[in-house]
Amino acid sequence: MSPLPARMINRWQNRQEPGPGQGTLYWHILVGDQPEARDLAQTGQKRLAGIHGLHMTPTEWLHITTLVVGPTHEMTPEQQHEMLTAASGLLADLPPVTVKLSRILYHPEAIAVAVHPTDHLKRIRNAVETATRKVTGRPGHTEGPTQWTPHMTLAYSETEQPAEPLITALGRELPTLEIAIDAVSLVEQRGAERLWDWHPVGRIPLGHS
Repeated sequence: MSPLPARMINRWQNRQEPGPGQGTLYWHILVGDQPEARDLAQTGQKRLAGIHGLHMTPTEWLHITTLVVGPTHEMTPEQQHEMLTAASGLLADLPPVTVKLSRILYHPEAIAVAVHPTDHLKRIRNAVETATRKVTGRPGHTEGPTQWTPHMTLAYSETEQPAEPLITALGRELPTLEIAIDAVSLVEQRGAERLWDWHPVGRIPLGHS
């Protein structure tokens, strides 16, 4: 993510999204059930509340996007469960980890909090990418820049406007907190992204061997 964009843009203006009855499958690390993550998100979102043109991530679905698998109509329910089984075996010896969040990442389409250290998270991503390739023949892909940057998105931009007022309101950091990463989930997003019609297919706990 670019650290300081000059302007924000409408994330969904030229974005292809699933239509009615269609969906996208993701590997997500879901953190909305952790009070610390919710508190941090709410702190940041309150600072941005007076600025128009922002779509806030619902605290229920706070997440670290790990891999975009692809359209749901291109894979069967059996393949989805095969991916879960394959990823479970690869993640069995990878223990839970504690990560820190504080530094704000600014992108023309979104505002997020960086998650670090990243080494353990990259091992999680490598495992789900391997499982995805094994079952579908494709490795999935990163959303946005080619290089994956673990982050928890606070808000998405819905309009074009200068970025400076947002940066001034939110700043470059939030109070540092730690959260536990102890599982990764396969999630079906039904319809457009901003509808948040999410349906977890399965959850794989880390270090369950």
